[in-house]
Amino acid sequence: MTAELVRGQNHPLSQARLEIRVSAGTPTVAAAALSDENGRIRGVEWVAHPGAPTQPGLEVSRQAAADHRLAVDLDAVPEDVHRVGVLLALPAAGAGPARFGAVAAPFVAVTGLDGAEIASYTITGLEAESAVVALELYRRQGAWKVRAVGQGYAGGLAELLTDQGLPQARLLAGSIDDAVAQGLARSVQAPPRTADGDRSRQTAAPALGPDQGGTLPQPGQAPPMSPYGGQTPGGAGEPAPQTPSYPGAAPDPNAVTQPSTPPAGGSIDYSHPRRQNAAPPPPPPTAPPAAPGQPAQPVAGDATGWSMDERLYNQVWGMFEDLARSTAAYRSAVDFAESRMDKELEQVLSDPRSRIGGQGDAAREAARARHDQLVAQAGEALDRDLTQLTAEAEVVEPALPPAYARWDSPVWHAYRVPMEIPMALRLGDLHLPEADRIRIPMLVRLPLERGLWIDSGRTGSSDGSFADSHALGRLALETAVAHAARLLAVYPAGEFTVHVIDPAGSGAQPLAPLVQTGVLAAPPALGAAGVADVLSRLTQRVDLVQMAVRGGAADSLPPGFDTSQQLLIVNDFPHGFDDRAVNQLRYLADEGPAFGVHLMMVADREESSGYGPLLDPLWRSLLRLTPVPDDHLADPWVGHAWTYEPSLVPPGSQVLQQVLTQVAAARIKYA
Repeated sequence: MTAELVRGQNHPLSQARLEIRVSAGTPTVAAAALSDENGRIRGVEWVAHPGAPTQPGLEVSRQAAADHRLAVDLDAVPEDVHRVGVLLALPAAGAGPARFGAVAAPFVAVTGLDGAEIASYTITGLEAESAVVALELYRRQGAWKVRAVGQGYAGGLAELLTDQGLPQARLLAGSIDDAVAQGLARSVQAPPRTADGDRSRQTAAPALGPDQGGTLPQPGQAPPMSPYGGQTPGGAGEPAPQTPSYPGAAPDPNAVTQPSTPPAGGSIDYSHPRRQNAAPPPPPPTAPPAAPGQPAQPVAGDATGWSMDERLYNQVWGMFEDLARSTAAYRSAVDFAESRMDKELEQVLSDPRSRIGGQGDAAREAARARHDQLVAQAGEALDRDLTQLTAEAEVVEPALPPAYARWDSPVWHAYRVPMEIPMALRLGDLHLPEADRIRIPMLVRLPLERGLWIDSGRTGSSDGSFADSHALGRLALETAVAHAARLLAVYPAGEFTVHVIDPAGSGAQPLAPLVQTGVLAAPPALGAAGVADVLSRLTQRVDLVQMAVRGGAADSLPPGFDTSQQLLIVNDFPHGFDDRAVNQLRYLADEGPAFGVHLMMVADREESSGYGPLLDPLWRSLLRLTPVPDDHLADPWVGHAWTYEPSLVPPGSQVLQQVLTQVAAARIKYA
């Protein structure tokens, strides 16, 4: 059982290798300090912080974030260390709150490597303090214990470190502030709370980013590391690029963007969805040593993480970043070569003496030759990078678990209903025109932080197909069914429930796999009465859970209350919807994800244009996906427009029915 500590209380630790998880309502700086038997920090080398994240037995996050995971190995700390303090501080730079009293009480938990909580502490009573000693791990008679401290300092890190006896306290505090200021653009927002508690603390696999953006990836400005999103390259009449929770997306003339969570106000934070907030140990060296001068051979799972799923997740993110960086370098080099050639030609033409004759021709040829040489050099560098990425993709793709794998992967033929929720879910693939042969899996974090919109309108598909709106609408619903089936497959039995609204009954054939296998909570709702009934039940559920959570009575829900995550698939919107139903739908899109109710819309935005700007917030709150390849996803990191391809079941394959049949059987068994 978890020991819920109060200030001053201690609890024994039975494990040496631990993870300390921090959950706050705003980006915070996490650090860890070693101290001797008198509680004194002997030097700056005894403090692990974003500027020096690794010290003996310690590893902390490299940036400010709302969620942190600190790695501690008590057997590796020096013999003269008797205490390990966990320090939290609000960033000195940026527009965030300046005192802990203005944010939700930080939550700190000590867990084992399996994710099981050993002790937890909610740091209450803070007001003007901007830095706090949260926990202290200390030796007592040869054994280690944890104590809840909660000692705050209004003077920030400088005052805290001074009180710990560090001579260079102010100098170190300044260097920490500088390191954090360089990474503030990567700060991660707190994930939404769910009705059954904080998933980020309950699951063994820690959370990253690749939420939201977008949604796959996510858009906005251009920070130094990996936020994802972007702006539509089209005109005011085109849907804008969007953001996914993993690689990027952007907005519409009415800002159809994908932030990691729909903002309550102010600007949208397109931060990287929590990639490596924690500091897990590096993977064991499994790759064979590379020959001198040759690149290292890629290995699946060759990234940091506590589990293979987390390593693969981080490796996929790394591949996305590498491809974005390499392509950006190539495009920049080509732009420079063209700009330089234009400038040189302009200089030639500006001199009347060189406009005609052999001298002018020679200057023009020389300018073009230099341009071609620069472009060729950039192309060679890009080809080297793409060769390495291709080799890595060929190794990683077959090793992906079902939640990350394509529907045509052999791993689905060995599918078994899982016992734990995975870190993320694959919604498709991303690629760039310079590297068309490389497909990067588009992963979104679980539980979903926003709803999904499968756009059945006439999108600018890359192949120009599906001019028939009816065929495109059917494919959009088939895409939604594939996504819903994958969600059902990766959740433990009974922990995910799907409802369907199909007012006109036009989706009977695409919905058949869900209906025939019996995985739906009820048959698809038909007509205006069915729409009203389903929406009424789900809005009441959100209201009830919301009141219970906000009132601190999450354990007092009615007996038999279904605590599973809920997904509502809506087809043919706005057919069958009156004004009240539209308002309920907007409410579910805004409030539902935080309380376990998620929305998947299959709709053509143009068909609801009669509502005017009333529905703009609805489209804005959803992650827009397409049933056909479309370059509507953008990353603000380097400004690329990524082509998104949905994850569809191969024609003629029975894998969907086989997987859903197992899910239905498991639900009956564990009911």
